[in-house]
Amino acid sequence: MSLSVYALFHLNLAFSSIEEEDRPKVIERCYWPLLRLAQDEGIPVAIEATAFTLERIAAIDPSWIATLRKLMEEGRAGFVGSGYVQLIGPLVPAAVNRANLRLGHKTYERLLGFTPTIGMPNEQAYSGGLLPLYAEAGYRALVMDYDNCAHHHPEWPRGLRYAPQSVLGAEDSRLDLIWTNTVAFQKVQRLAHGELEAADYIHYVRGQNGGEPRAFALYGNDAEVFDFRPGRMATEAPLSAAREWDRLANAFRALKDEESIEFVLPETLLTRDWPHRARTPIRLETPGCPVPVKKQHKYNITRWAVTGRDDLDINTRCYGLYRAIEGRSDDEAWATLCGLWASDFRTHITPKRWSRYHETLKAAEARYSEKPPAAPVSKPARPNLATITRSERMLEIETPMLKARLKLARGLALDAAWFGALNNRAEEPLCGTLPHGHFDDVRLAFDWYSGTLIYDRPAQPKITDLSPVMPEISHDAGGAPVISAVIATPLGKLQKTMRFALDAPRIDYEITLDWSDWSHASLRLGNFTLLPRAFAAGQLALRTQNGGDAVERFSLAEAPVDHGTPVSLQVSANCALGMTGGWAEIGDDRTRLRVTVEQDTAALIGLATARMVNDQPFCRLSLSALEFDETRRPSAETIRPRRFRYSLGLAA
Repeated sequence: MSLSVYALFHLNLAFSSIEEEDRPKVIERCYWPLLRLAQDEGIPVAIEATAFTLERIAAIDPSWIATLRKLMEEGRAGFVGSGYVQLIGPLVPAAVNRANLRLGHKTYERLLGFTPTIGMPNEQAYSGGLLPLYAEAGYRALVMDYDNCAHHHPEWPRGLRYAPQSVLGAEDSRLDLIWTNTVAFQKVQRLAHGELEAADYIHYVRGQNGGEPRAFALYGNDAEVFDFRPGRMATEAPLSAAREWDRLANAFRALKDEESIEFVLPETLLTRDWPHRARTPIRLETPGCPVPVKKQHKYNITRWAVTGRDDLDINTRCYGLYRAIEGRSDDEAWATLCGLWASDFRTHITPKRWSRYHETLKAAEARYSEKPPAAPVSKPARPNLATITRSERMLEIETPMLKARLKLARGLALDAAWFGALNNRAEEPLCGTLPHGHFDDVRLAFDWYSGTLIYDRPAQPKITDLSPVMPEISHDAGGAPVISAVIATPLGKLQKTMRFALDAPRIDYEITLDWSDWSHASLRLGNFTLLPRAFAAGQLALRTQNGGDAVERFSLAEAPVDHGTPVSLQVSANCALGMTGGWAEIGDDRTRLRVTVEQDTAALIGLATARMVNDQPFCRLSLSALEFDETRRPSAETIRPRRFRYSLGLAA
């Protein structure tokens, strides 16, 4: 046999657009026919499911679990793990990912009698920082989509797709890697839905045979799309009279009869000898795509972070719950939090399930949230440690730890900012405004401000905070200068407050939007722009955490990076940084600026931009509070004042 093929079916009873009362129907129409492929047709099948899904199946139809166990014991079915619930690893703190994997294994052992050693990141959203957590949990291999990862790695030889590889992650972690394939799984769906003839499908699979031993994933996606329609998309193929599982079984049976094709389970791939291109050590992430996911570009982590009905709000509240239970060893509390962070509540969730989710979230907040912290002890006022100078166009603030000039005609945008103690302050400002014409490139012929807000709606004028202001100047209880202004916008009031720390090189921002509308738009804050003369262009890099304990580093000195570029008119960004530690740093080997986010006020994510323009770096870091894609469904819950807190400072 020269072509080893395998099929991996993803099961998810928490699927966003499936009502809870339809779960028995899904088991009957989708999950039983899947087992019959192995039981009746002799076609090995691999199943990936969250422990939550297995628990619900066991409660509704325990015979399905018993049948799966029997098929696995006989070697006719395999199982791939993913955790207790389907949550997006690069968007949640490491402790939550660790709990999700641990609770998943605990349930797998109870229901299946073993713990899986092959895992698939949920939605195949991957970061290098997650790999050590999977290794720690006992996984020895991961399953990832080839097509989307390969798009960001044009240097990969084409043959890498046809054998297991080795994926390298943070902290020198390394696991085996098994591929799925976006085009291949879509071919199977088209075949089952009657959009592709069986002969054409078999010809496609034969075309993957290259003479030498190869492995190829026939399928690696949802089981709920055969003989059932989740109702997620208006473009879903209608159900036909012919059974879709029968179409799929007939095609798989024909492939099984081919002399050059052998059906195997994914775990079999790890025990075989492969050509020289097998187990090549590779990294999946890149600076341009630090968090690869499955399928086409419209699928990126913004869809679970800042789109949906109100992803920002529920992620923020999940961070609040995380702060409340952090450090506890209460499995019930961690299972509740993992369930509330599940991805399905963040995409095509139905109104009924959205309402029920909010009830569950409120109940968890009432049960687990911490008591309000005691009022902080007031520090003795030290107003003489700061000087404030005002001119017609600028407001200059200087403390023992920083100096900043603010543009009064541009909503307190940073004209320039110097960070560091008086005796150790760089001569060049690190962050600020690059004026119109700074770059000899018409594509960048704009004013590039720092410390701003941009609300961008398709085919409508942008809304910004770049309006003239008459700021109010005050000091906090410890004497730190506080500059604030209220800016009128077409959607309502915008209040901007900046605090200049006395004991650290840091500017604290608080933005409050009392707006009447939150529509299909992107909302990006901070937009902190590095001033090129202060940094070594060849050393520019970005550091952050994306779901792991480890700090991930991405060079910004090579290929251009622009996470905030729209994918299409329907998708406003192409990638993002999870910033799950609450911070991201940007700079060179000597000096780095750190942007921190108060996640339980607003769980913002990061968008980096970097490119070389005539030997000068253009580099900035923005914070996203809102993006749009096909999951965006603005609702009444979002019409209320919303607050954001973040800081710009010098990294230690």
